[in-house]
Amino acid sequence: MEAYRYPDGSITFPGHPIGPGGEEPVDTVDLSEYTAEVITWTTSTATPPGVREPNTLAIVEFDVDGEPVRALGGVTTEEVTIGDEVRPVYVDELRDPEAGIREPDSQAWDGYRFEPV
Repeated sequence: MEAYRYPDGSITFPGHPIGPGGEEPVDTVDLSEYTAEVITWTTSTATPPGVREPNTLAIVEFDVDGEPVRALGGVTTEEVTIGDEVRPVYVDELRDPEAGIREPDSQAWDGYRFEPV
């Protein structure tokens, strides 16, 4: 979960080549080393091919040295509430690479979900 830090101190996730202040990033931050707070969440019951159903998603906010960084991602459980503390956990396969129209080797299928602490 690599975020980018910019000269003005702002941090974005995902990282962007040009930050909010119009400058290039100067450093990266591994968000998987932090915990976050659930800001809001929802459960999707009509998911794309190969995605688990139901699929609970959350917007979470990390505090990185006093700088807020928000991220959207799946949650490991359906039992989540606003204000919960979560941590990113690595998942080998976020969706079934054989489902859908993309060639399985055409992209990475791994990533992170948020797990309540």
